[in-house]
Amino acid sequence: MCNGDLTCPAKHAHHSEEFKNSLKARLSRVEGQIRGINRMVQEDVYCDDILNQIAAAQSALRSVGKLLLEKHVESCVVEQIQDGRLEVIQELMITVNKLIR
Repeated sequence: MCNGDLTCPAKHAHHSEEFKNSLKARLSRVEGQIRGINRMVQEDVYCDDILNQIAAAQSALRSVGKLLLEKHVESCVVEQIQDGRLEVIQELMITVNKLIR
């Protein structure tokens, strides 16, 4: 068992290029939103406007998380269960709990 080691071959994702490109585009937009928020702070923009932009960035990041979670369950989790590695269920529950905090 690799205990979550990023180099563990048993824990390697295998998503389509289309899906990875979609996630990359969404994350790039979030990154741009964060840079914009930082700029707003530096320029002393009205707090409410900054808070609204923070809410938008959080929403966009949650959306990426939901998409990735869905794909994770459909592929990685199903495959590990089929291979008899039921510990993935506990791992999934820990991850879901982190996402819904």
